[in-house]
Amino acid sequence: MFTLFGFGFLVGMRHAFEADHVAAVATLATKSHSISYSIRQGLVWGLGHTLTLILFSSLIFLLESVVPERLAQGLEFLVGCMLVGLGIDVLRKIITERIHFHVHQHPNRSPHFHAHSHKGESAHTAFTHHHVHPQGFPYRALMVGFMHGMAGSAALIILTLQTILSPLTGLIYIGIFGLGSIAGMAALSFIISLPLQYSAHSFTWLHNGLQGCVGVITIILGATVLFDTGAVLLN
Repeated sequence: MFTLFGFGFLVGMRHAFEADHVAAVATLATKSHSISYSIRQGLVWGLGHTLTLILFSSLIFLLESVVPERLAQGLEFLVGCMLVGLGIDVLRKIITERIHFHVHQHPNRSPHFHAHSHKGESAHTAFTHHHVHPQGFPYRALMVGFMHGMAGSAALIILTLQTILSPLTGLIYIGIFGLGSIAGMAALSFIISLPLQYSAHSFTWLHNGLQGCVGVITIILGATVLFDTGAVLLN
């Protein structure tokens, strides 16, 4: 049993590194101004993903049913829509907000690099900007995690039902799988945020270029998901 649960944790970590998850967390990281906040977003994504898996799994086990194939494909289609929307939002921010980086200092605090928008400005005055660092709960990451959890629940539940006979054992396994995905997503958020943060410390054009790549790749991946699932739904 210990081996089974340990395997579930490792599989959960591996699950976090799937392409659509990487794309989603990368778009979230583009909206973060610190590595610690990026990691928090990854943890919250994993939390939303895990809560959805447990909820769906509980319903399936109680009803002794399976997720209909068309419903599973429909949820995947929604994930594709979400990815395209996230990618477009990244590109929109780069184009319309005129993001720029420079050294900034709050009263009685150490200097730090600060991203701000020059949208609507005719000139740039470096020390007239006022901004608030993100400190609240990352609800956006939670919603993205919820969506990924709904789309990924069908395959996981089918696999669990095929290998585990006890519903209680199955739920524990899915919970540990979810903990693994939380740990994996936090690690992934840290890895992705490093080049974004360090490029912000050096070159604005490089930072915006990295964000542009994230946006384009996310749109392409989302469009691929839409094409694949749409073809299935139309048949």
